[in-house]
Amino acid sequence: MFNYLLQTNYTAMSLFLHPLRHNLVYTIFNREYKFTLGESIKKETMDLIKNIYRANSSINKKQLIEVARENIEMIRLDLRMLKDFKQLNLRKFVFLNEKIEVISKQLVAWKNSSK
Repeated sequence: MFNYLLQTNYTAMSLFLHPLRHNLVYTIFNREYKFTLGESIKKETMDLIKNIYRANSSINKKQLIEVARENIEMIRLDLRMLKDFKQLNLRKFVFLNEKIEVISKQLVAWKNSSK
């Protein structure tokens, strides 16, 4: 079970850090999207990492894992809107969406393995 936490948290952190390292939020997005969808993605990703931590230290893991899954779906939705608004090219969208899919699968496996 610890392995699920470690993998999920590492992947979530890389999802959070990738846009910051590559200045996606600050250089690519138009101003109106930078402060709406860009900030929403950052907030949801930080909430995701916090919820993974909370789930690990909680007795009722399933409920918190579900909240983390909601966070990941909100991130997926925000990224899709950025792609639709032509603020994110297909290559970056696919790269980030693959990371999201890995996290989502890890959360499902963690939920299924917990009591």
